[in-house]
Amino acid sequence: MSGTASVSKLRTVGEHIELDIGDDIANSPRYNEDIAPTRASQRTWSRWNVASLWVGMAICVPTYTLGGVLTAYFGLSVSEALWTILVANVVVLIPLTLNAFPGTRYGIPCPVVLRASFGIIGSNVPSLIRAIVACGWFGVQTLFGGIAIHLMLAALFDGWAALGGTGEVLGFFIFWVLNIAVVIRGSESIKHLETLAAPLLLIVAIGLIVWAVPKVSMSELLAVPANRPEGASFVGYFMAALTAMVGFWATLSLNIPDFSRYAKSQRSQIIGQIIGLPLTMFLFSGLGVVLTAASTSLFGETISDPINLIGRIDSPFWVILAMLMIILATISTNTAANIVSPTNSFQNIAPRYINENRGVIITGVIGILLMSWELLKKLGWIESDVSVESLYSNWLLGYSSLLGPIAGIMIVDYFLVKNQQYDLLALYQDDAGYPAWNLAGMSAFLIPVALTVLSFKIDALSWFYTYGWFTGSILGGLIYYFIAGRMPGSRS
Repeated sequence: MSGTASVSKLRTVGEHIELDIGDDIANSPRYNEDIAPTRASQRTWSRWNVASLWVGMAICVPTYTLGGVLTAYFGLSVSEALWTILVANVVVLIPLTLNAFPGTRYGIPCPVVLRASFGIIGSNVPSLIRAIVACGWFGVQTLFGGIAIHLMLAALFDGWAALGGTGEVLGFFIFWVLNIAVVIRGSESIKHLETLAAPLLLIVAIGLIVWAVPKVSMSELLAVPANRPEGASFVGYFMAALTAMVGFWATLSLNIPDFSRYAKSQRSQIIGQIIGLPLTMFLFSGLGVVLTAASTSLFGETISDPINLIGRIDSPFWVILAMLMIILATISTNTAANIVSPTNSFQNIAPRYINENRGVIITGVIGILLMSWELLKKLGWIESDVSVESLYSNWLLGYSSLLGPIAGIMIVDYFLVKNQQYDLLALYQDDAGYPAWNLAGMSAFLIPVALTVLSFKIDALSWFYTYGWFTGSILGGLIYYFIAGRMPGSRS
């Protein structure tokens, strides 16, 4: 006698919606256990865990170099650059906290949230755009972590030091394995890593400030003039730089549900993000500016990379200790910011065939491929003038133009179109309420992207790209709101 198929049931636990999985959802091609809604018992992240997540992600090599990027590439003075970083991270808190809401309420990751506004199949378009960017950043951060491992082992073993670029490539793959191992162990592993890393990283940052400040004249540093043309308007340079800095965490403003699905409450995710993000970014990027300036008097040249700067210290003990901290900092950033999101995105393509572990491996392999040119250059097999720093500084504007519309669409859909109400069962089923392709979401995304492409050809539209995240998010949100009620399926 065949048994009766069980039916999934929804229940409210406090402010959370919990889903008891039945056969109807368990057998759906749009479901697997890794992208299933978290149960109430899994939502254990307090405000301090969320804050630690951001401290762990914000203290990293790219953050350290942001001040130099803004002064070198965007024509700002040191003081203008630091204020720009602070303002940008206050601004980016808005989409971060708003897009975290559905993750906290329903316990669902970013690709499942996107099914509501882009369609069950259409959600793969924004998910994969976010995923490829994250894979690129994963490659960049793994490169930095690999260099730190190389310098640490070189301080321990003379034979390793003789390996040169080959040692850095071997360090890359050692670091790659460490990152993959942390994420495969699951969300609790990431939470514990971030909770451990945050206070240690803050101590190291404060120690570096105490060490560097006496070696630099802060008044002279802050008085260094901007390198933009004399008489040029500050506003244009500031807005371009602000857009780039917002773009630095534009990725996380999309996939923040991947983490907020584990938060104890909306209050925990909001307060945790406010505590953890803006001040950490401001202080660590400010530290980068100070230490870069100090490098000139200490070593006779400007060194904007903290790994190479610390590698110049003539003390194996301090080099080894500092590299261990950099390795910890880079793992804490890489695992949370650059592996979790693409892992969920790749699962979203075919949940029955790609589980979390397979998604992690796919992310890691793509990260290697995207950094292959730099690895081959270090091995001496090819020559290239492209620097990693110029690569990711140019990304800041470019990808924010693509991600802005997605952020605007997600916010408008959840708060204004769906009125904070999802059909959770339908998000995991075909033909059960949400369309395969939501034309409202796709249109609201493609129109701003088309304008961005045109802005490369039409000078009159250049501002649309320059202020890409703002123009894209506002226009994408407005278009989605305007047509969502006029296309079938958009309000499901």
